[in-house]
Amino acid sequence: MNYNDITISEDNTYFLYNNQPIFNQKFEQVLAFHVENIASVKDKKGWFHIDIQGNEVYQNRYNRTFGYYFGVSAVQDFDKNCFHIDTKGNRIYHENYAWCGNFQQKICTIRDKTNKYFHIDLEGKKIYKDVYKYAGDFYDNYACVMLENGFFKHIDLQGNDLNGKLFEHLGVFHKGFAIAKDKNGWFHIDKKGEAIYENRFLQIEPFYNGFSFVITFENQKKVIDESGNIIVDF
Repeated sequence: MNYNDITISEDNTYFLYNNQPIFNQKFEQVLAFHVENIASVKDKKGWFHIDIQGNEVYQNRYNRTFGYYFGVSAVQDFDKNCFHIDTKGNRIYHENYAWCGNFQQKICTIRDKTNKYFHIDLEGKKIYKDVYKYAGDFYDNYACVMLENGFFKHIDLQGNDLNGKLFEHLGVFHKGFAIAKDKNGWFHIDKKGEAIYENRFLQIEPFYNGFSFVITFENQKKVIDESGNIIVDF
């Protein structure tokens, strides 16, 4: 039985395989199985994890549990402390945080008890000294972080500034380009932080196989290519 073949019932209380209930057990709530073949479920005592045979991975219960990524899961205890555990239920570090994200590229976003954001590695160690007003997940080797002045920039896997450019808002890189916003609107940038065309838009999406859906300031919906040319005008 492959985790990709297991689905969730419409009421989110049990699992299905070939459209048939498995484990002969219902829960108060369930989340999907992940690559480690482990899923988050909730019973009357709280949240915990089960394996692909429906067995408890550990005996503890939590206020919240989430999926496993790179062998660790973010959890929240009943005192609202957040941290990560391994696939046996053991903590991977001693610190308690206000919020924990999921590991992406073996790096995870953290919010501490003073509401500062930063990233940690799989051992729970900060990967750089800085803290930020906000920090997002790493994707394709870069993450977006917000400075105290409210502007955004990209950092690399070591926490280094990517290109020295600041923006009003940013997205992660996807196939070499990221969405960005300046005082004139949204557009796409390359890894040097340079706009790849002159136009600005009210709203844009990342490029999907060379094309992006955009909305102009006149509320016109269009599709553009990577040079900013209008390909489809709805």
